[in-house]
Amino acid sequence: MAGAALRDTRRRIKSVEATKKITRAMELIAASRIPKATARVEGSKPYTAKLVEVIENVGAAGAGGGHRLLQRREPETYGLLIVSSDRGMAGAYASNIIRLAEQRIAELERSGKDVFIYAVGKKAQAYFRYRGYRIEQAYLGVTDRPGYGNARAIGNAVMEAYASERIDVLEAFFTRFDSAMTQTPATYEVLPITPPETREGPAVSYEFEPSPDQILNQLLPRYVEALVFNMLLEASASEHSARRRAMKAATDNAEDLIKNLTVQANRARQAEITTAITEIVGGAEALVDTKK
Repeated sequence: MAGAALRDTRRRIKSVEATKKITRAMELIAASRIPKATARVEGSKPYTAKLVEVIENVGAAGAGGGHRLLQRREPETYGLLIVSSDRGMAGAYASNIIRLAEQRIAELERSGKDVFIYAVGKKAQAYFRYRGYRIEQAYLGVTDRPGYGNARAIGNAVMEAYASERIDVLEAFFTRFDSAMTQTPATYEVLPITPPETREGPAVSYEFEPSPDQILNQLLPRYVEALVFNMLLEASASEHSARRRAMKAATDNAEDLIKNLTVQANRARQAEITTAITEIVGGAEALVDTKK
């Protein structure tokens, strides 16, 4: 019995060591991607900030009063843009944002509202499809390293749905990247666009060519695309950070388990040796008794 227990424990140690190598490799890969993802998040902010500034100036010139992306109507149909992940092994990263979105869906359905889901990532697609929710569009292979083309495709789809009155409101659910250690599930109303408030300070008079309304017609779709792009970048950085933490915890747990199993193996080996010695001593005593 001692020999069987020892062999079983040694097999478990080898299995855990193999798992530890995998989790350690995934931890290092995620850690190497965090700085790049963080830099992309920071690099995208000035573009959005400048867009907001220009929209403020154009709005101050009296443009945009009737633009379709600014028009508010009685909401009957909601679109939910849910940014999750394509891969797992990131702890509760995907489940946190899915849970937040599902709570909102339940709230809207209790109020008698229709809900369309725009799912980014396999996790959201699989979860909501399995539970029978209406998925209007799914975007896969985006979350690891999102590009502006991905944001443009998503933005065009939701803006077309809003302009055609297929949806009356678009709410986005994503994970905000606060730091490498802190990521927060968040929600944001993308459509209709809420005009930015005019900043305090002396007014600057601009002359626009072409007209302010024509400029705004070009700026507002770019603004929506930039918002979606920022969300994708923050979600990507959050995913890499969550995966690094999850894989580090898994590696640490594997190390602890290996230590415990090694102790068990040593005890089993000691028991095996003790049994062998006992059998030898017993056999020697039996031979002595026989000779007598």
